[in-house]
Amino acid sequence: MNQLQQLFGEPSARSRDKVRSYMVDRVQDFIRQSPFLVMASSSDSGACDASPKGGTPGFVKVLDAKYLLIPDVAGNKLFQSYENIASNPNVGLVFFIPSVDGTARVNGRVTVLRKGDEAFDRLTLEVFAPDENAKLQQALLLEVEEAYHHCPRALKFSKLWTTEPENGPGDD
Repeated sequence: MNQLQQLFGEPSARSRDKVRSYMVDRVQDFIRQSPFLVMASSSDSGACDASPKGGTPGFVKVLDAKYLLIPDVAGNKLFQSYENIASNPNVGLVFFIPSVDGTARVNGRVTVLRKGDEAFDRLTLEVFAPDENAKLQQALLLEVEEAYHHCPRALKFSKLWTTEPENGPGDD
């Protein structure tokens, strides 16, 4: 039991037991349907980054229960995540599907793949409405260390997928 569990309580057996060292079928299916993820990374000194990645559903390739292939489409060229990965290959992913309140979470270690790597060379650009700058630059091969389907509480609390306007800051 960690310090916070001592303070606030232990997770239920159901919550604890869903965290696996591989992706169960439900998590794999969720990833195959997901058009969007957020990838968290940290350098060896603790500098953090969270980077959105998107494409058509299934743009992230589930290779098997232990491996994902994540394409990197040309973007803002800041490469904060890749700088972090150069010194610390651990990343955390949260996958989303629009209008679905649950998410899939995957944590693991990545290896950068580039042109000439067999797995990278098999990838194709899978995005909606590509512009003239849309191209594959590199990819990440992720070895799963933890994976699980995450409960919908945060998305329900936030009403993330609600499209009806509500009064908010600055509204009268």
